[in-house]
Amino acid sequence: MVLEVAILNIKNGLTSEFEASFKEASLIIETMKGYIHHELKKCIEKPDQYILLVKWETLEDHEEGFRKSKEYQNWKKLLHHFYEPFPEVLHYN
Repeated sequence: MVLEVAILNIKNGLTSEFEASFKEASLIIETMKGYIHHELKKCIEKPDQYILLVKWETLEDHEEGFRKSKEYQNWKKLLHHFYEPFPEVLHYN
């Protein structure tokens, strides 16, 4: 199992829109090969910041399977315009 971790800084004033888009995007990631579970948590001290935790069976399921899929293009369209700056994504085992 691999844990994907990303700190998401959302542009000021767009957290409600981000959360709504993330609900829609969740339906995409949940269908991907190797996907196990995900959580999105809002920071208490920084209201425009979230942490995204995604469990994958393998690193390749995330990096190759998801990120190179047509579904990822829809994920990007729904979410990437909310980030400032664009998040670093790291993996843990």
